[in-house]
Amino acid sequence: MKHRLFLFDLDDTLLDFKASERLSFVRTMQGLGLKEDIDGIFLQYQAINLALWRRFEEGMVSKDVLKVERFRQTFQQNGLALDPEAASALYLESLSESVVLIDGARRLCETLAAIGEIGIITNGVDSIQHQRIAASGLGQYVSFVATSEACGHAKPDSRFFDYSTRMARRFAKGETVIVGDRLDADILGANRFGIDSCWFNPGRLVNDSQARPSCEAASLYEVAPRLAQL
Repeated sequence: MKHRLFLFDLDDTLLDFKASERLSFVRTMQGLGLKEDIDGIFLQYQAINLALWRRFEEGMVSKDVLKVERFRQTFQQNGLALDPEAASALYLESLSESVVLIDGARRLCETLAAIGEIGIITNGVDSIQHQRIAASGLGQYVSFVATSEACGHAKPDSRFFDYSTRMARRFAKGETVIVGDRLDADILGANRFGIDSCWFNPGRLVNDSQARPSCEAASLYEVAPRLAQL
């Protein structure tokens, strides 16, 4: 295998964010006293949250605004007299504890850590992502964690990749690969930065975007063999 620096997206690549997100949202709403129609409200929250994250990645909204605004808009749409700042605090606290590994994550990290260096690159909240990695048990394989919050720029901005790779013990573009589930952030970012990429695509989606992965894997068990073929 030619790669020695493995940059992993965290959510929905190594950790099952969808499962953690729903569990944390339910706990948050229950903590605020809401007992009914939480599933329906959660679907609205997801749409609002996704739109705000897209705006964040485009540099149109700050992370601090995003964390509260997604709840403010959700509550406003549903006529709920709940405190969005309290909701944000409860949600982030729960999210740091609600960690679900994607199948094969531990084995893959163990394999690649024996070959080179693993770094986590994520657009998530800095303190929460560090806590989630620690709770996941994957921290022993990870050399560094780079977050957009600490950097000031988000994937797919090349400045974020420059920031991330400067944290590595050794960096050479020809020996570096990013593994991630998002074409518009992970793979496009790798394309712009000039490094290899592996698209984690468990849903076997069709790539109709401008992003071009070096290889593709439908499960984490396939990642190391695919990388070995590059």
